[in-house]
Amino acid sequence: MASCSRAQVISLYRMLMKESKKFPSYNYRTYALRRVKDGFRENLHVDNPKTLDMLINQARENLAAIKRQVSIGHLYSAQKTIVEKEPHL
Repeated sequence: MASCSRAQVISLYRMLMKESKKFPSYNYRTYALRRVKDGFRENLHVDNPKTLDMLINQARENLAAIKRQVSIGHLYSAQKTIVEKEPHL
């Protein structure tokens, strides 16, 4: 597979962040957002094209898994946590 450009990596990062924000559960949402950010920060300075392609493919697989989990999460509603509830003033 051809090496990915910087624009493609940024686009993949944005898609992962956007999809992670769709989790209905606060805990899953914050975990997914944190994992995406940490994963990209951890591999910020990877220069090896083979390693970069492997990481990009792994991120695409993770995006597909997040999309599946979000759709499953919407099927089963759960009670909101204290953190998510609107404050009554």
